[in-house]
Amino acid sequence: MVPHLTTALTGPLLELERRFLDHTTEIEQWMRGQWVDHVPPFYGSTDLRNSGFKLAPVDLNLFPGGFNNLNDAFLPLCIQAAQAAVERICPDAKNLLLIPENHTRNQFYLQNVAKLVSVLRLTGLNVRLGSLLPDITEPTTLELANGATLTLEPLVRQGGRVGLAGFSPCAVLLNNDLSAGVPKVLEGLDEQWVIPPLHAGWHYRRKSRHAQAYDQVAREFAEVIGIDPWRINPEFRVCGQINFQERTGEQCLAHQVDELLTRIRAKYKEYGVDDTPFVVVKADAGTYGMGVMTVKDASEVVGLNRRQRNKMAVVKEGLQVQEVIIQEGVHTFETVEGAVAEPVVYMMDHYVVGGFYRVHTERGRDENLNAPGMHFKPLAFETCCTLPDCSRWPDAAPNRFYAYGVVARLALLAAAIELEQTAPVEELITAAA
Repeated sequence: MVPHLTTALTGPLLELERRFLDHTTEIEQWMRGQWVDHVPPFYGSTDLRNSGFKLAPVDLNLFPGGFNNLNDAFLPLCIQAAQAAVERICPDAKNLLLIPENHTRNQFYLQNVAKLVSVLRLTGLNVRLGSLLPDITEPTTLELANGATLTLEPLVRQGGRVGLAGFSPCAVLLNNDLSAGVPKVLEGLDEQWVIPPLHAGWHYRRKSRHAQAYDQVAREFAEVIGIDPWRINPEFRVCGQINFQERTGEQCLAHQVDELLTRIRAKYKEYGVDDTPFVVVKADAGTYGMGVMTVKDASEVVGLNRRQRNKMAVVKEGLQVQEVIIQEGVHTFETVEGAVAEPVVYMMDHYVVGGFYRVHTERGRDENLNAPGMHFKPLAFETCCTLPDCSRWPDAAPNRFYAYGVVARLALLAAAIELEQTAPVEELITAAA
């Protein structure tokens, strides 16, 4: 299920996406087989970068917070996909508890929660919001800038269940990435589904584990359509035990950066690419674009100044960065109204349900766009939701976005495998039962 879209996107669809169109049947057959073997996450979003010669995911979020940025035309898709996700996990579910982030002053995030609640309610669920904030001791109504309201309620723990006063949910849906760890009120729940599972939170999850899983997926997929897996896979390295404030681990980081840049230069030479290679150094755990720097030479990570060290030393919730992933940078040739852009694709269950462009007027095509000053350009339907139209030019909107949908689903599949490989033993036993 891939939206048929219109966009301000420019630039020709190159040989890589043409290969996707020529192998649509094989791709969809392979995808169906993968979802038989692996349970997709309830939802997810992925940031893509398209340089023409390479189309790759550079980040996968298991607690997506931008549903408010989706065009309203995507609502039927979201509802259908959410229904499939609910039926897969708990077919007889009636009540669902949604636990959001503690961003009660972030109007954009709250509008995301409101959109998510509206989607879930339209699937036939009774949805209420439980807050982890200690100062929420009674139902508290928040006014949203768009005129909507949300009511947050204090969580109530009873034995192996968590709920609200007078409300016992069948399942708990987290829209909180648990960067600060698992709250005690959510520990040891053994009578409810918690989705995504607790080990999907950033207190435990690592980007490098996802990258390893994606490497496996990319190699298998590349064999199906006969391409070099590098064309859809940003290579990576890992440097652990680093302390930016104390300047320990710098040589390890510089070595890994140099090794990866050397590898990228060789691939650019192989494909006749004239762009300057770069890597992105970022915290191995965490989100919101924090703890990220772009590097074009290994010398740039040695002897960082105080401002640079402070930027890299901590991420969300003030957590200290001790491990970083060095990820191959992928240029973007996407622009929206003259500004550099990258597509962000949203999924529920194993369906693509929409997306938008992240746009930044002050960043270049080799820079991180998930930074202050960014804005979002919703994607809109042109006519209907459809698979690629091979009777049209390769860079027609449905064909361009089919390629994006394929790579986004590969990233989601990698997340499914990642969660399987990192699940605690007790969760595996529960799932088997």
